[in-house]
Amino acid sequence: MKVTRIMWYAGTLLTTLAMLAGSVNVAAQQLASSVPGRSASDPKKDSVRAERSRAENLRAFRGIARKLNTTPEALQTALERARLTNPKLSRGNFIAANVLADNLGARRPNVTTAAILGGLQHGYSLGQTLQNLGLSQAEAKEARRAANRRVKDAAQRVKDEDKRERERGGEGKQRDRAEAAHSH
Repeated sequence: MKVTRIMWYAGTLLTTLAMLAGSVNVAAQQLASSVPGRSASDPKKDSVRAERSRAENLRAFRGIARKLNTTPEALQTALERARLTNPKLSRGNFIAANVLADNLGARRPNVTTAAILGGLQHGYSLGQTLQNLGLSQAEAKEARRAANRRVKDAAQRVKDEDKRERERGGEGKQRDRAEAAHSH
């Protein structure tokens, strides 16, 4: 049983690496190709837009990164790498793949982030991918629901923390104004 499992892991890893290697070349060619009709100032605007998007993603990854015991930067880097192989990959599906793998990985070692992302890359939905990895339809549905609850909980915690921080910041500003008024 152990040998079979090890062979399955090795095969999955090698398949994932082969897919990554092949698609990185394609993605690099797509990025290198120029788009007709661009003006000279567009690359700067695109760069600013990309940096702004990256900063927003980092802020948005804070809660779920904590739940997954990683950093927002690590998730952002992993998302960028995954999008090289699957440009259609949404941020939500990426997060779901990570949460599902984290939730199910202990009981089902074949459910990994790479395996789920591979299924999405081949055009399967999250549910279909989970079923292809050995879950029943009901188990897949419940796993997706649990992952959604975990993501919503993480997002709510971040919103609550941000709200408390703004309230503390507002109190600090009011205190500073009061001190400045009394010192005059």
